[in-house]
Amino acid sequence: MRRPATIRQVAERARVSVATVSRVINRSAHVSPAAADSVRAAMRELGFRPNVIGRQLKTAASRTIGVMIPSLANPVFADTLQGIEDAARKVGYSLVVASTDYQAASEEAIVESLLSHRVEGLLLTVADAGSSGLLDLLDAEGVPYVLLFNQPEGEGRPAVTVDNRRAIADMVRHLIGLGHRRLAMVAGAFHASDRSRQRFDGFNLALDAAGLPNRTLVEISFEVAPLTSRLAGLFAATDAPSALVCSNDMLAIAAIRSLRDLGLRVPEDVSVVGFDGIAVGALMVPRLTTIDQPRRDIGARGFSLLMDSIAGAAVSHTVLLPYRLCPGESAAAPCPSGVRRGGLCEPQGELPCV
Repeated sequence: MRRPATIRQVAERARVSVATVSRVINRSAHVSPAAADSVRAAMRELGFRPNVIGRQLKTAASRTIGVMIPSLANPVFADTLQGIEDAARKVGYSLVVASTDYQAASEEAIVESLLSHRVEGLLLTVADAGSSGLLDLLDAEGVPYVLLFNQPEGEGRPAVTVDNRRAIADMVRHLIGLGHRRLAMVAGAFHASDRSRQRFDGFNLALDAAGLPNRTLVEISFEVAPLTSRLAGLFAATDAPSALVCSNDMLAIAAIRSLRDLGLRVPEDVSVVGFDGIAVGALMVPRLTTIDQPRRDIGARGFSLLMDSIAGAAVSHTVLLPYRLCPGESAAAPCPSGVRRGGLCEPQGELPCV
């Protein structure tokens, strides 16, 4: 394991005194702009991070933790923050919160900022837990952290989540049980979310088990934007999907709107399902069929594990919490005839289109 750089090594690289480096870190006295730039450059080159945890131990614990989430716009993370805050308040802790906007490149800078607030530990959702340089650095420096929603492969990094592959596979089996045989998936960009990639893995596993070959994927950014242009070609084909599996509820809501713009009805012409169980999905017409993951419990359990880690316990395992498949009105049996005209399901004889 690589040893963390020291303040003396930073001073030597920047060709300044240790006192000057300390002034730059603590902003305790004036330092010339040139010297400050040299110190910051040396810190970046050496991967140096001020020993925030060490300084707290010498003085007093801050009773603050840092939280980094992908987005403040998606209610799933707001629910999780509520769970963290409820648990933290009970033991006199407060939160410092930041979002990455699904930009993996910003993760390290955000964590640097959180640590500058003298947090005692971190609750994080990263783009990819399996290949995160940020997590490598935190491991090397012994900074306590717990991942939320990320599902690391194997042991070694503490995390609280649900089984993303199994949950989506359950949803696909539900759709197959309704009679669907042509399924497609709308998923958030894999490079920005390992959860999205794992859910696509589960989608494929369920199709394989059912002997269904379709692997249609529409991969998009996580910005909530109309999907009409991306779905138009897919649903113009005669073998268009009868069901869309979306990697989260926000994408499912956007898909329902875009299908309506294309003149398609949900669920009469296309079934749409999501993942998360956010409250707005239950208020929609049609009510969203979704995987309900325990968002507040993920936050509260993650906080509890982090407290154990800060107290010195060895915490390196993944906690998989239970989820629920919640049938709604956005998924139903496909058109019995399977005949479409102009994109719409057209029943034959007296068979109802349900």
